[in-house]
Amino acid sequence: MFKDRTFQNKIDSKKSKEEKRIHDQEHTQWNRRSFIQALGLAGGGSMLLGGSAISATAPSPLAVALAENENNNILVIIRLEGGNDGLNTIVPIYDYATYANLRPTIKHLESDLINLNADFAIPNYMSELEAVWGDGSMKVVHGVGYQNQNLSHFRSTDIWASTDDIEIEPTGWWGRYFEDLYPDYITTPPEIPPAVQIGSIGNLIFKGNNSNYAFSVVNPDQLQNVAENGTLHDVLDIPDCVYGDKLLFMRATANTTCIYSGVINDAYLAANNSVEYGDGELASQLAIVARLIKGGLGSKVYMVSLGSFDTHADQQARQQELLMDLSSTIKNFYDDLASTGMNDKVLSMTISEFGRRPYENGSNGTDHGAASPVMLFGPALNGSDFVGTHPDLSTWDDNDNLIPTTDFRDIYHTVLTDWFCLDPSIVSTILLNETYENLDLGLACETLSTSDFSNTSRFAHVPIYQNNQTFIEINMPNSAHVSIKLYDMLAREIGTITNEYLNAGRHTFNVKDTIKGRLSYGQYIYRISTGGQYYSKSIISK
Repeated sequence: MFKDRTFQNKIDSKKSKEEKRIHDQEHTQWNRRSFIQALGLAGGGSMLLGGSAISATAPSPLAVALAENENNNILVIIRLEGGNDGLNTIVPIYDYATYANLRPTIKHLESDLINLNADFAIPNYMSELEAVWGDGSMKVVHGVGYQNQNLSHFRSTDIWASTDDIEIEPTGWWGRYFEDLYPDYITTPPEIPPAVQIGSIGNLIFKGNNSNYAFSVVNPDQLQNVAENGTLHDVLDIPDCVYGDKLLFMRATANTTCIYSGVINDAYLAANNSVEYGDGELASQLAIVARLIKGGLGSKVYMVSLGSFDTHADQQARQQELLMDLSSTIKNFYDDLASTGMNDKVLSMTISEFGRRPYENGSNGTDHGAASPVMLFGPALNGSDFVGTHPDLSTWDDNDNLIPTTDFRDIYHTVLTDWFCLDPSIVSTILLNETYENLDLGLACETLSTSDFSNTSRFAHVPIYQNNQTFIEINMPNSAHVSIKLYDMLAREIGTITNEYLNAGRHTFNVKDTIKGRLSYGQYIYRISTGGQYYSKSIISK
């Protein structure tokens, strides 16, 4: 028995050595660190493709336009998820009788209101915004929405994110901004996360054609973990085998936020909150955001979520809880930023997919509606005021909803133009080549560039999956030499899809045919080089 066991141990030892030899051979030119870097998950380094470190060279005209106009201003988007009831947030006391008649049960009593001016008031449980208003750091835009309001939470949320209320647009307004700023994002990401998003996972706002440009977590607890420990998913305590390599890949690609865990941790530890926040849902999010801003993270946009405001029943108690959180947190947030003099560099704005009906329903609530106010906060507004015209409480659309008086994209246009100082031609591109109005929000832009970028052109590329085959389609605005190379997820060059001079227009390449059938099913990366600029995207070979 003993001899048999000894003999078996020798066999096991030989097998173990052979398995180790094979494993080591697999890792001769690749290890976990380079694998993480290759996926863009270890800081802002370049991806190692074909054995050579590469990075973007001459940027496109639009990327130049964006880069030269960049400033240090920050936007915080506060999503009031579910559709906030605007009439019970900003109460139209100029027509209080009509308001009260529409809402006999859920109306605010006049004695329970705080007047911001002679025409509009807030409920007294939002009293902490009275000081913000008095400091000249709040503006309210009346009747915000779009024509023919879609009353679906999902579709209307997508419309606010994509800016397209007619067609199904798969990208968001900030996704398009960052996509033009970082066209080679997948292989050469910037050193800091372009945006940070808490909640609203799946929202289109930061999605481009090629990537999602936000460091995204489901809730503030996840971001707190990243901020305190510098990691979200464990990519170190993984089995040292091929299975472990696959596990690492799945964890890393499932949560691309790991790319910036280190810099977020550094920024968080470099600052502290100088005020005591409450324990509300929004308070926990903006307390972290304040530390990241004060700690010098450098991200341009943050999006946080508060909700749900979908108050079909028992609206009074639920909305009060949420709006109290909003009011106290905004006050604390700007007091916190003021301790380091950063409050004038941060603009905050609320968004909500729609408002509510002007009249209450039979469940002491309100149903899906249309126009609703957008609130903006920050000293950069240079004075508190109301912007635009309030919807007529007695004039409704065919769905019994208030009629919008301000297009929500006018606010986006104004923020991009007057807060981020972008040339109008760039803003038009970001907003799907539509023209919108600039609102008087009191923002004073110090122009960083006077170049004319009105002639910027767009190079487009997209993978197409059809008839169980994979294609790459590119649109050339001008004739130029184009090289497209394919790499596997270990950053090894597989082959060249094309390397030729192409005329202006649309060109389609069958990936498997051009690589001569050497591809197995799985994920790859293609990289395009043309005109001194790189573009990259992941792709699935079918």
